[in-house]
Amino acid sequence: MSQLLISASTALCQLQDGGRFGVRHLGISQGGALDWLSMAWANWLLANSLKAPVIEVALGGFAVQAQQDCCLALAGADLDARIDEQPLKPWRSFILRQGQQLRFNQPLLGARAYLAAPGGFNATQVLGSCATVLREGLGGLDGRGGPLTQRQTLSYSGAAVQLAEVPQTLRPDLASTAPLTLILGAQLGDFSGQSLFALFNQPWQIDSRADRMGVRLLGSPLHYQGPPMISEGIPLGAVQVPPDGQPIVLLNDRQTIGGYPRVGALTPLAVARLAQCLPSATVRFKPLLQDWAWQEQRALWQSLQG
Repeated sequence: MSQLLISASTALCQLQDGGRFGVRHLGISQGGALDWLSMAWANWLLANSLKAPVIEVALGGFAVQAQQDCCLALAGADLDARIDEQPLKPWRSFILRQGQQLRFNQPLLGARAYLAAPGGFNATQVLGSCATVLREGLGGLDGRGGPLTQRQTLSYSGAAVQLAEVPQTLRPDLASTAPLTLILGAQLGDFSGQSLFALFNQPWQIDSRADRMGVRLLGSPLHYQGPPMISEGIPLGAVQVPPDGQPIVLLNDRQTIGGYPRVGALTPLAVARLAQCLPSATVRFKPLLQDWAWQEQRALWQSLQG
Protein backbone atom coordinates (compact mmCIF):
# COMPACT_ATOMS: atom_id res chain seq x y z
CA MET A 1 0.00 0.00 0.00
CA SER A 2 1.33 3.43 -0.98
CA GLN A 3 0.61 6.59 0.99
CA LEU A 4 0.50 10.37 0.55
CA LEU A 5 0.59 12.77 3.49
CA ILE A 6 -1.56 15.88 3.07
CA SER A 7 0.60 18.90 3.91
CA ALA A 8 -1.91 21.61 2.93
CA SER A 9 -5.61 21.67 2.06
CA THR A 10 -8.80 23.76 2.00
CA ALA A 11 -12.49 22.99 2.47
CA LEU A 12 -12.79 22.90 -1.34
CA CYS A 13 -10.42 19.92 -1.69
CA GLN A 14 -12.44 16.73 -1.37
CA LEU A 15 -12.50 13.03 -2.13
CA GLN A 16 -14.94 12.35 -4.98
CA ASP A 17 -15.90 9.52 -7.30
CA GLY A 18 -18.67 8.88 -9.82
CA GLY A 19 -21.38 9.78 -7.30
CA ARG A 20 -24.09 8.21 -5.15
CA PHE A 21 -27.12 6.89 -7.03
CA GLY A 22 -30.36 5.08 -6.22
CA VAL A 23 -30.97 7.07 -3.02
CA ARG A 24 -32.59 10.32 -4.18
CA HIS A 25 -35.96 9.06 -2.89
CA LEU A 26 -34.36 9.32 0.55
CA GLY A 27 -33.46 12.97 -0.05
CA ILE A 28 -29.76 12.18 -0.53
CA SER A 29 -27.74 14.10 -3.13
CA GLN A 30 -25.65 12.31 -5.74
CA GLY A 31 -22.37 14.15 -5.06
CA GLY A 32 -19.40 13.08 -7.19
CA ALA A 33 -16.86 14.91 -9.32
CA LEU A 34 -18.25 18.12 -10.82
CA ASP A 35 -16.12 17.74 -13.95
CA TRP A 36 -16.88 14.07 -14.52
CA LEU A 37 -14.99 14.08 -17.80
CA SER A 38 -11.67 15.20 -16.28
CA MET A 39 -12.13 12.69 -13.46
CA ALA A 40 -12.62 9.93 -16.00
CA TRP A 41 -9.48 10.92 -17.93
CA ALA A 42 -7.41 10.98 -14.74
CA ASN A 43 -8.55 7.43 -13.99
CA TRP A 44 -8.09 6.34 -17.61
CA LEU A 45 -4.42 7.30 -17.43
CA LEU A 46 -3.95 4.67 -14.70
CA ALA A 47 -6.24 1.99 -16.18
CA ASN A 48 -8.67 2.48 -13.27
CA SER A 49 -12.42 2.24 -13.29
CA LEU A 50 -13.46 5.58 -14.79
CA LYS A 51 -15.43 6.39 -11.61
CA ALA A 52 -12.74 5.38 -9.09
CA PRO A 53 -12.15 7.72 -6.11
CA VAL A 54 -10.01 10.79 -6.92
CA ILE A 55 -9.08 14.04 -5.23
CA GLU A 56 -11.00 17.06 -6.52
CA VAL A 57 -8.77 20.10 -6.00
CA ALA A 58 -10.71 23.35 -6.42
CA LEU A 59 -8.77 26.58 -6.98
CA GLY A 60 -5.50 25.28 -5.46
CA GLY A 61 -4.19 25.39 -1.92
CA PHE A 62 -3.61 21.62 -1.77
CA ALA A 63 -0.34 19.74 -1.29
CA VAL A 64 0.73 16.15 -0.63
CA GLN A 65 4.07 14.53 0.18
CA ALA A 66 4.93 11.03 -1.02
CA GLN A 67 5.73 8.50 1.72
CA GLN A 68 6.92 6.03 -0.95
CA ASP A 69 7.50 6.34 -4.69
CA CYS A 70 4.05 6.88 -6.21
CA CYS A 71 2.56 6.69 -9.69
CA LEU A 72 -0.24 9.26 -9.97
CA ALA A 73 -2.25 11.00 -12.69
CA LEU A 74 -3.52 14.55 -13.11
CA ALA A 75 -6.31 15.89 -15.33
CA GLY A 76 -8.56 18.92 -15.49
CA ALA A 77 -7.60 22.48 -14.60
CA ASP A 78 -4.07 23.85 -14.65
CA LEU A 79 -3.69 24.96 -11.03
CA ASP A 80 0.02 25.70 -11.32
CA ALA A 81 0.87 22.24 -9.96
CA ARG A 82 4.52 21.76 -9.03
CA ILE A 83 6.68 18.89 -7.82
CA ASP A 84 9.31 20.46 -5.58
CA GLU A 85 8.88 23.70 -7.58
CA GLN A 86 9.14 21.94 -10.96
CA PRO A 87 6.00 22.65 -13.05
CA LEU A 88 3.64 19.75 -13.72
CA LYS A 89 1.01 20.12 -16.43
CA PRO A 90 -2.28 18.15 -16.34
CA TRP A 91 -3.50 15.39 -18.66
CA ARG A 92 -0.67 12.96 -17.81
CA SER A 93 0.50 10.34 -15.32
CA PHE A 94 3.74 10.91 -13.45
CA ILE A 95 6.03 9.62 -10.70
CA LEU A 96 6.20 11.32 -7.32
CA ARG A 97 9.33 10.10 -5.52
CA GLN A 98 9.50 9.43 -1.81
CA GLY A 99 9.83 12.71 0.07
CA GLN A 100 8.80 14.88 -2.89
CA GLN A 101 5.91 17.30 -2.53
CA LEU A 102 3.16 17.93 -5.09
CA ARG A 103 1.53 21.34 -4.59
CA PHE A 104 -1.38 23.05 -6.34
CA ASN A 105 -1.01 26.82 -6.13
CA GLN A 106 -3.62 28.83 -8.04
CA PRO A 107 -5.77 28.67 -11.19
CA LEU A 108 -4.01 29.29 -14.48
CA LEU A 109 -6.71 27.65 -16.63
CA GLY A 110 -9.90 26.18 -15.24
CA ALA A 111 -11.04 25.76 -11.65
CA ARG A 112 -10.82 22.07 -10.68
CA ALA A 113 -8.02 19.54 -11.04
CA TYR A 114 -8.36 15.79 -10.44
CA LEU A 115 -5.60 13.71 -8.87
CA ALA A 116 -5.89 9.94 -9.31
CA ALA A 117 -3.97 6.97 -7.91
CA PRO A 118 -3.73 3.36 -9.18
CA GLY A 119 -6.92 1.54 -8.26
CA GLY A 120 -8.39 4.70 -6.75
CA PHE A 121 -7.84 6.16 -3.30
CA ASN A 122 -8.94 3.99 -0.36
CA ALA A 123 -11.96 5.34 1.49
CA THR A 124 -15.06 4.27 3.39
CA GLN A 125 -18.06 3.55 1.15
CA VAL A 126 -21.37 5.04 2.26
CA LEU A 127 -24.47 4.01 0.28
CA GLY A 128 -22.25 2.73 -2.52
CA SER A 129 -19.94 5.74 -2.86
CA CYS A 130 -17.20 7.67 -1.09
CA ALA A 131 -18.27 10.98 -2.71
CA THR A 132 -18.01 13.84 -0.21
CA VAL A 133 -21.20 15.84 0.43
CA LEU A 134 -20.49 18.28 3.25
CA ARG A 135 -24.11 19.30 3.81
CA GLU A 136 -25.23 15.71 4.39
CA GLY A 137 -22.14 14.52 6.25
CA LEU A 138 -21.55 11.66 3.82
CA GLY A 139 -18.43 10.34 2.11
CA GLY A 140 -14.82 11.39 2.39
CA LEU A 141 -12.00 9.37 3.91
CA ASP A 142 -13.95 8.31 7.02
CA GLY A 143 -17.47 8.37 5.59
CA ARG A 144 -18.53 11.41 7.63
CA GLY A 145 -18.46 13.95 4.82
CA GLY A 146 -15.51 16.09 5.82
CA PRO A 147 -13.11 17.76 3.38
CA LEU A 148 -9.49 16.68 3.21
CA THR A 149 -7.38 18.24 5.94
CA GLN A 150 -3.72 18.76 6.73
CA ARG A 151 -1.92 15.74 8.21
CA GLN A 152 -4.45 13.22 6.90
CA THR A 153 -3.02 10.27 4.98
CA LEU A 154 -4.25 9.15 1.56
CA SER A 155 -3.58 5.56 0.56
CA TYR A 156 -4.08 3.34 -2.47
CA SER A 157 -3.42 -0.31 -3.24
CA GLY A 158 -3.21 -0.47 -7.02
CA ALA A 159 -0.08 -1.18 -9.04
CA ALA A 160 1.82 1.40 -11.06
CA VAL A 161 1.28 1.43 -14.82
CA GLN A 162 3.24 2.75 -17.77
CA LEU A 163 3.28 6.54 -17.91
CA ALA A 164 0.90 8.06 -20.44
CA GLU A 165 -0.71 11.30 -21.63
CA VAL A 166 -4.21 12.10 -22.85
CA PRO A 167 -3.92 12.79 -26.60
CA GLN A 168 -4.08 16.51 -27.32
CA THR A 169 -7.05 16.05 -29.63
CA LEU A 170 -9.12 14.42 -26.87
CA ARG A 171 -8.45 16.91 -24.08
CA PRO A 172 -11.43 19.10 -23.16
CA ASP A 173 -10.88 22.72 -24.13
CA LEU A 174 -11.16 24.52 -20.80
CA ALA A 175 -10.68 27.87 -22.54
CA SER A 176 -13.65 27.31 -24.85
CA THR A 177 -16.21 30.10 -25.14
CA ALA A 178 -18.73 27.96 -27.01
CA PRO A 179 -22.31 28.23 -25.69
CA LEU A 180 -23.48 25.72 -23.08
CA THR A 181 -26.06 23.33 -24.52
CA LEU A 182 -29.43 23.54 -22.75
CA ILE A 183 -32.13 20.87 -22.93
CA LEU A 184 -35.40 22.84 -22.94
CA GLY A 185 -37.56 22.36 -19.84
CA ALA A 186 -41.25 21.90 -19.10
CA GLN A 187 -41.76 25.43 -17.78
CA LEU A 188 -39.96 27.18 -20.64
CA GLY A 189 -43.22 28.32 -22.24
CA ASP A 190 -44.28 30.09 -19.04
CA PHE A 191 -41.51 32.70 -19.31
CA SER A 192 -42.04 35.96 -21.17
CA GLY A 193 -40.91 36.21 -24.77
CA GLN A 194 -38.36 38.86 -23.83
CA SER A 195 -36.95 36.53 -21.18
CA LEU A 196 -36.51 33.72 -23.69
CA PHE A 197 -34.73 36.09 -26.04
CA ALA A 198 -32.43 37.21 -23.21
CA LEU A 199 -31.79 33.61 -22.14
CA PHE A 200 -30.18 32.71 -25.45
CA ASN A 201 -28.92 36.06 -26.70
CA GLN A 202 -27.07 37.67 -23.80
CA PRO A 203 -23.92 36.69 -21.90
CA TRP A 204 -24.39 35.48 -18.32
CA GLN A 205 -21.77 36.27 -15.70
CA ILE A 206 -20.85 33.66 -13.11
CA ASP A 207 -21.48 35.05 -9.65
CA SER A 208 -19.05 34.57 -6.79
CA ARG A 209 -21.92 32.81 -5.01
CA ALA A 210 -21.11 29.47 -6.60
CA ASP A 211 -20.30 26.12 -5.00
CA ARG A 212 -20.82 22.40 -5.55
CA MET A 213 -24.55 22.83 -5.03
CA GLY A 214 -25.10 25.38 -7.77
CA VAL A 215 -23.81 28.28 -9.85
CA ARG A 216 -25.72 31.56 -9.82
CA LEU A 217 -25.68 33.54 -13.08
CA LEU A 218 -26.10 37.30 -13.42
CA GLY A 219 -27.79 39.05 -16.33
CA SER A 220 -31.12 40.55 -17.40
CA PRO A 221 -33.75 38.99 -15.08
CA LEU A 222 -35.97 36.24 -16.47
CA HIS A 223 -39.70 36.69 -15.79
CA TYR A 224 -41.84 33.66 -15.01
CA GLN A 225 -45.53 34.16 -15.80
CA GLY A 226 -46.91 30.74 -14.99
CA PRO A 227 -48.84 29.40 -11.99
CA PRO A 228 -47.20 28.52 -8.63
CA MET A 229 -45.39 25.20 -8.74
CA ILE A 230 -45.40 22.13 -6.53
CA SER A 231 -41.88 20.95 -5.71
CA GLU A 232 -40.58 18.30 -8.10
CA GLY A 233 -37.42 16.29 -8.70
CA ILE A 234 -34.36 18.17 -9.96
CA PRO A 235 -31.92 16.66 -12.47
CA LEU A 236 -28.22 17.44 -12.76
CA GLY A 237 -27.68 20.72 -14.57
CA ALA A 238 -31.22 22.03 -13.97
CA VAL A 239 -31.47 25.77 -14.57
CA GLN A 240 -33.85 27.11 -11.93
CA VAL A 241 -35.15 30.67 -11.89
CA PRO A 242 -35.95 32.06 -8.40
CA PRO A 243 -38.13 35.18 -7.91
CA ASP A 244 -35.23 37.60 -8.55
CA GLY A 245 -34.99 36.26 -12.12
CA GLN A 246 -31.28 35.33 -11.89
CA PRO A 247 -30.91 31.68 -12.96
CA ILE A 248 -29.09 29.08 -10.88
CA VAL A 249 -27.53 26.01 -12.50
CA LEU A 250 -27.81 23.14 -10.02
CA LEU A 251 -24.84 20.78 -9.72
CA ASN A 252 -23.94 17.51 -8.01
CA ASP A 253 -24.61 18.57 -4.40
CA ARG A 254 -28.04 20.05 -5.23
CA GLN A 255 -31.16 19.34 -3.20
CA THR A 256 -33.26 16.49 -4.60
CA ILE A 257 -36.50 18.51 -5.09
CA GLY A 258 -37.33 22.16 -5.71
CA GLY A 259 -40.25 24.42 -6.48
CA TYR A 260 -38.71 27.11 -8.69
CA PRO A 261 -39.55 27.03 -12.40
CA ARG A 262 -36.88 25.75 -14.77
CA VAL A 263 -35.99 26.81 -18.28
CA GLY A 264 -34.25 23.49 -18.83
CA ALA A 265 -31.14 21.55 -17.90
CA LEU A 266 -27.58 21.53 -19.21
CA THR A 267 -26.23 18.45 -20.94
CA PRO A 268 -23.63 16.48 -18.90
CA LEU A 269 -20.82 17.85 -21.11
CA ALA A 270 -22.01 21.40 -20.51
CA VAL A 271 -22.10 20.74 -16.75
CA ALA A 272 -18.49 19.54 -16.84
CA ARG A 273 -17.39 22.67 -18.69
CA LEU A 274 -19.33 24.99 -16.39
CA ALA A 275 -17.59 23.36 -13.40
CA GLN A 276 -14.28 24.64 -14.81
CA CYS A 277 -15.44 28.26 -15.10
CA LEU A 278 -14.20 30.78 -12.55
CA PRO A 279 -16.32 33.55 -10.93
CA SER A 280 -16.77 36.62 -13.18
CA ALA A 281 -16.39 34.50 -16.34
CA THR A 282 -19.23 34.78 -18.86
CA VAL A 283 -21.17 31.98 -20.50
CA ARG A 284 -23.95 31.72 -23.06
CA PHE A 285 -26.68 29.17 -23.67
CA LYS A 286 -27.87 27.49 -26.83
CA PRO A 287 -30.92 25.21 -27.08
CA LEU A 288 -30.55 21.52 -27.85
CA LEU A 289 -32.42 21.16 -31.12
CA GLN A 290 -30.82 17.97 -32.43
CA ASP A 291 -29.21 14.90 -30.90
CA TRP A 292 -25.63 15.88 -31.87
CA ALA A 293 -24.74 16.70 -28.25
CA TRP A 294 -25.66 13.21 -27.11
CA GLN A 295 -23.72 11.68 -29.98
CA GLU A 296 -20.70 13.78 -28.99
CA GLN A 297 -20.99 12.63 -25.37
CA ARG A 298 -21.25 8.97 -26.39
CA ALA A 299 -18.17 9.34 -28.60
CA LEU A 300 -16.16 10.82 -25.74
CA TRP A 301 -17.25 8.07 -23.35
CA GLN A 302 -16.38 5.37 -25.91
CA SER A 303 -12.92 6.90 -26.42
CA LEU A 304 -12.34 6.73 -22.66
CA GLN A 305 -13.41 3.09 -22.49
CA GLY A 306 -11.44 2.15 -25.60
